[in-house]
Amino acid sequence: MSQDTLLVCNYSEYKVELVSSQTGKWLSQLKLESWPWSVCLVGRDRAAVTLPDIQKVQMIKIKGNTLVKDKVLKVNGDVYGITTSGDNLVVTYIEQPWLEVITTDGKVLHQFHSTGKSQHFKSTSFITTSPDGTLWVSDWVNNTITKMDASLTILQTFTSPLLEDPRGITAVTEDEILVCSSLNNSLVLLQPSTNTMSTLLGEDDGIEPDSLTYCPQERKIFVAPNPTDSIKVFKFT
Repeated sequence: MSQDTLLVCNYSEYKVELVSSQTGKWLSQLKLESWPWSVCLVGRDRAAVTLPDIQKVQMIKIKGNTLVKDKVLKVNGDVYGITTSGDNLVVTYIEQPWLEVITTDGKVLHQFHSTGKSQHFKSTSFITTSPDGTLWVSDWVNNTITKMDASLTILQTFTSPLLEDPRGITAVTEDEILVCSSLNNSLVLLQPSTNTMSTLLGEDDGIEPDSLTYCPQERKIFVAPNPTDSIKVFKFT
């Protein structure tokens, strides 16, 4: 997959679609058996898409500008978020277990559970991996961002008045984490080393952010609402 293409989940039409980030033109589409929620690249020529309604992860091969179905992984619940950790996948659920590290063959390596009145998560639908391999999870009910290692051990938790219904999350560097704060229509920059958050983009920028991704080669941020009928592009400086 080239750096000037995006792989996008089309929730309402049960598709994943490949689009040119330069022209905005759709290049390819692949019909799925249920609605997709999240997608991540697995190397340059494979991807993984979560299908919460049927508790599956659909693996996809990317051949040039063509998308082809690969194997299907059956998982342990309504799977939403997905990212990579080394050669493995990390998935999130909306109930116990909250997270799992699985192989690309579906074998479970690690699980994260939390119980009791003070349970750490209440909704874990978005996750990303920073360049140093750290995992970052947004919780839109608790209004928190959680930092975890590759074994799903909690390292740190962040919150701020700027976080209202945090959803899509992506890492620019290990110290620059971008989060969609959906209720106040803003994009928040978390800098863990100083435990600070600031508003990077706001309602005046015309965004209604639900999901996003970052292109390191062009230093561009791609921001989308839900449902995704348009994608807005911003330069990260």
